[in-house]
Amino acid sequence: MNKENKKVVLAYSGGLDTTYCAIYLKKIKGLEVHALTVNTGGFTGEELNDIEKRAKNLGVASFRSVDVTEDYYQSCIRFLIFGNVLKNATYPLSVSAERMVQAIAVARYVEETGASYVAHGSTGAGNDQVRFDMVFTGMVPDTTILTPIRDLKLSREQEIQFLKENGVEMNFEKAKYSINKGLWGTSVGGRETLNSKDYLPENAWPTPLSEHEIKKISLQFEKGELKGVNDKKFDHPVRAIQFLQSVAQPYAIGRDIHVGDTIIGIKGRVGFEAAAPLIIIKAHHLLEKHTLTKWQLYWKDQLSSWYGNWLHEGQMLDPTMRNIEKFLEDSQSTVSGKVFVTLEPYRFTVTGIESEHDLMSNQFGSYGEMNSGWTGDDVKGFAKIFGNQTAIFHKINEAGNNTK
Repeated sequence: MNKENKKVVLAYSGGLDTTYCAIYLKKIKGLEVHALTVNTGGFTGEELNDIEKRAKNLGVASFRSVDVTEDYYQSCIRFLIFGNVLKNATYPLSVSAERMVQAIAVARYVEETGASYVAHGSTGAGNDQVRFDMVFTGMVPDTTILTPIRDLKLSREQEIQFLKENGVEMNFEKAKYSINKGLWGTSVGGRETLNSKDYLPENAWPTPLSEHEIKKISLQFEKGELKGVNDKKFDHPVRAIQFLQSVAQPYAIGRDIHVGDTIIGIKGRVGFEAAAPLIIIKAHHLLEKHTLTKWQLYWKDQLSSWYGNWLHEGQMLDPTMRNIEKFLEDSQSTVSGKVFVTLEPYRFTVTGIESEHDLMSNQFGSYGEMNSGWTGDDVKGFAKIFGNQTAIFHKINEAGNNTK
């Protein structure tokens, strides 16, 4: 290693993969490990203290944690809400979105420390390796990227064995699952997600079911952003999201397994629990259906789908994303009001909305009953003209068929 120094910045979460990296980089590669934990809103103060203790027990040269939750929301999450983004109609991009923000924070720390190396614990089969590598290559191109898990093609069992041999103490039973926590949900990967059949067992989910009583809540949106839950108002949507998560997560809501196409061209499965994100997206979508026009909804669907997919594939820095974000933000000017939700174990129901911008106003008529904006003769004429081109097509072609 012909480098000016032996400093390596390790993107460190405290889980199995990054614990392996910390030991491997220090003991096997002889590097000076500087661990950085990037908090995207998924860690409590107590959890961060535990992560720091584990890092120092591994003998790292330094440890730092940075909170990028605000930037994560402003640069990413709010647009996922505006766009009602669910990858393959299922996954709220719980990890996909945060990886770019984390990678940028790690690259900045590399610049600050002057490290010659940067390391992450991604495997060789998933999307994260591409997301991290693209950011590091773009922001710190002269730094060597180290990826022990990917390069050594390690299984989780092999990692656990290595750590045991090096005297590392941790909950290895829980470590059989890869868990990533953030403001927009938690991902869960393990043996069951490596095949197409098995579902995650109850003990694999980070949050157990503890609430059983049906609860009715209301969400207050202002220009597409969550600003209140029940009668509790929040100055910032991040606090509202975190509060809603604390209310809904004990119901074991938002659990599922996402199946999708990875950036590198293979199919992949990942479990996730995302109570607040799924409730917010479904509630926001219903509010939009009441407050936006048909063609606003149509074009939002087209652009949001592309936006979510491109973000999922690590292209957050593409300038096209800024163009779409401006459209999404502009579309939210009338998306304000209250949405009512019922929480039950393992499920929720979005039951209705109240909004001064509700386009389902009965002063213009009631669907299936009466109208006050036109007469029956008006509709007859409209239907005749609106269907004229189709009628001509069939008449011409029927006439042509009759001559054969």
